[in-house]
Amino acid sequence: MVQSINSKVDLVIDATSHMGIAEYGKIMIGDKGFEFFNSRDARKFIQIPWEEVDYVIASVMFKGKWIPRYAIQTKRNGTYTFSSKDPKKVLRVIRESVDPSRMVQSLSFFDVLKRGVKSKFKK
Repeated sequence: MVQSINSKVDLVIDATSHMGIAEYGKIMIGDKGFEFFNSRDARKFIQIPWEEVDYVIASVMFKGKWIPRYAIQTKRNGTYTFSSKDPKKVLRVIRESVDPSRMVQSLSFFDVLKRGVKSKFKK
């Protein structure tokens, strides 16, 4: 069994990790970090201490009515993408441990297209 990095747990919720093939499990948010534990294989887990979190990126659709997924960008190890049952609840709990200025929205589909067209005309 994997040893948790948290001593106090704020939230445990069903979630999906989108690292390659989707893996189902539980997210545990606590005082020391963010953790994902796979429900089938105990060896597949992700533990991110709060000191390592650089940005929390949320995919916001329909003016905040729906958040399909969110990502945690770390300082050294890249970006981890997750989705869960109640993403707003998860992001509210994360906001208590991460500076709210480090929580951002991802670009929308049209923003990505607009940037691509602008870069083509700049050249």
